[in-house]
Amino acid sequence: MKSSNKDQAASAIRDAIRDKHQRKPVAAADIEALEASLLADIETFDLDAAERQARHEASLNFVAGMIDAGIEFPEIVPVLPPCAPKQSPGPVIAERTPSVPASESGSLLDQLRQRAASQRHDESVVRAERSVSNKLIDDALKYFFFYLHDLVQQLNVLKPGIPRTYRLVDKFELDKLVWHDGFADYRTQAQSAGALLELVTLAYQLRAPDTLTVERDGEVVERFRAMLFDFGLQFSLKEYKNERHYVERAAFEIQCQLSVSIRCRADFERGLLVFEGRNLERFGTLSIDVQPASIDFALLEELGKLILGQPSRFRELAKR
Repeated sequence: MKSSNKDQAASAIRDAIRDKHQRKPVAAADIEALEASLLADIETFDLDAAERQARHEASLNFVAGMIDAGIEFPEIVPVLPPCAPKQSPGPVIAERTPSVPASESGSLLDQLRQRAASQRHDESVVRAERSVSNKLIDDALKYFFFYLHDLVQQLNVLKPGIPRTYRLVDKFELDKLVWHDGFADYRTQAQSAGALLELVTLAYQLRAPDTLTVERDGEVVERFRAMLFDFGLQFSLKEYKNERHYVERAAFEIQCQLSVSIRCRADFERGLLVFEGRNLERFGTLSIDVQPASIDFALLEELGKLILGQPSRFRELAKR
């Protein structure tokens, strides 16, 4: 907008304000002329140019004011910690464990390092040896299970006679026994412990059609009853009591049915297998420590002969 036009518009506005305050009548022609003048100013007004001019003037005023005030800005430099050495330009050095000076090679820290390193080495060796030992045990038990599983499947079909006599008491014994049925099974560790095989079992029953009748007197009755329980024999009992209800005599009817079990369990701490048998060769239990390397086909063949009541070298080979 030109300067003359600005002056005219300002003069007209002042006259209108003054007339309003003085409450002078305003002619309609004057009002129309004022409106036309304002519209013309609006059409010719350049908003962008005015904003640029205002920013430029404000910048000049700010710089002039700062220069006149004499303000100085300090130089900004990195501040290091009080104890940190000054850094010189160059490659970055990776952080490392402080070393013990040669003069302090026998220091406490150096001794502790040597002892810790020695202990870590020993533990590593033990873990490696334990891992190898556990693998041997696991492999041996797997071989043991597969042999027994195959063996029991054949015997469940054939049901052979077992030429072995189990002496009970006096002249009483179980004989003429026949294979009835059997089952082989295994158990593994938890998955978190390695899922290694830790136990293999074989359970089977031998039966004969006969029944044994054994009579016992007085205090022997309870001892004989406990023995039958320990052997796992099935029986019925008829007691004969006196007038004071004291058992004077008892007759035991014993079924010729015998439960036999074989267990081979891992002893990971000792690196061994523990072979356990119940009523295998005779009434009672049997326990033998066996090296995992001893579990081979020859040993298992001798175990098969032992199960069938045939002459066997199982004990001799198991102690190798």
